[in-house]
Amino acid sequence: MKLIKIPEDRYYEYKIQAMFDCYKWDPQFCDSNTLSKHILILTQKENEEIIKLTKSLDKETRLAEEYLNQNRKLAKKLALPKQILKQIPNMQTYDKTQNIRLMRYDFHPSTDNHWVVTEVNSDCPGGFAESSLLPDIARKMINMPELEYHSFGEKMVDTINNKLNKKGTIMMVHCTCFSDDRQVMQYLGDRLEKEGYKIIYGAADHINFKDKKAYCILDNNQESIDLIFRFTPLEWLIQMKPRRWDGYFNTITKSCNHPISIYAQSKRFPFVWEELEKAGICMKTWKTLLPETVEVKDVGKKEGFIYKPVYGRVGERISIKEACKEDEYERILQDVKKHPKQYLAQKNFQSKPLKSEDGKEYHICLGSYTIEGEHAGYYARMSPYPRIDSYAEDIPVLIEK
Repeated sequence: MKLIKIPEDRYYEYKIQAMFDCYKWDPQFCDSNTLSKHILILTQKENEEIIKLTKSLDKETRLAEEYLNQNRKLAKKLALPKQILKQIPNMQTYDKTQNIRLMRYDFHPSTDNHWVVTEVNSDCPGGFAESSLLPDIARKMINMPELEYHSFGEKMVDTINNKLNKKGTIMMVHCTCFSDDRQVMQYLGDRLEKEGYKIIYGAADHINFKDKKAYCILDNNQESIDLIFRFTPLEWLIQMKPRRWDGYFNTITKSCNHPISIYAQSKRFPFVWEELEKAGICMKTWKTLLPETVEVKDVGKKEGFIYKPVYGRVGERISIKEACKEDEYERILQDVKKHPKQYLAQKNFQSKPLKSEDGKEYHICLGSYTIEGEHAGYYARMSPYPRIDSYAEDIPVLIEK
């Protein structure tokens, strides 16, 4: 694994193409650039190793969530929102053959030369266009067409074609007030339109349910939906008014992702592994790759633990002291003390930074997608400090032949 820098005289061209051809409409967070000037190169051996680990993790995760869906008492340990916990009986009709299961596992290189997986983005992983389009323009910028990449978008389109037989209406459900959410949906929607699908963009409350089937209620688009592609997190969805969100849990309309994704999205997922293994579900890969994870109350005098929110996203509220800004670290500790059930404690591993050609060091998070249990490409981000948060930069991933 290494970093290659895009030539200075070509980076502006790269950025313009990313914005106008690759749906990277706003390549910054606050005043910070979030489009890396580097490219991440994997060896074929690293690529094969990550794919093998990803598929093994995915098999364990999907078996676990199907078991949890049939055992509500065990699912309570995940600290699911009460509204979702009440919906578990409605999810018993979940049919994995009808729905599309999408996940992304976050890999980090460690100083002991092993991979560490910190979480699975089980519910609403993003980065579709960055994974699918940036690598191609990146390899042109460094004039290395021999480097390969896996296009997430093409693998997702193939999967949808297999489910819908290249016909029907797809609703791209997202938080319509956020442009960064829309760019994720717009990329995939535009690509699916080329396949002949009708694409409707809307918010979660633009769907109504009748006889367990989903219908769009937007003006000029009042019709039945063949596939719900949801990019609105479940813990946000349940705040929707008027209350139509419960229809998502028992609909027979095909979904990507079905609400069954909430089980592994909870960072408390490791707390049910012992019971899962007693039921015959092996969690060996997860146990090998995930740092030790315990309840906040069990940290005691243990050293080297950080705190993470149960439903945190984009690296928010993670108490890595050297990565916190101003008084952020103290504020996190105060919140942990006030709301211990909303956090967990995880052993802080030593992230191994990669050194660029100019001598600067960067920490890498390599997101490895799965669609229906198969590897579906990479979405990577990098940061000068060992926390991958909103300030981190998107970096395309290429693979040596």
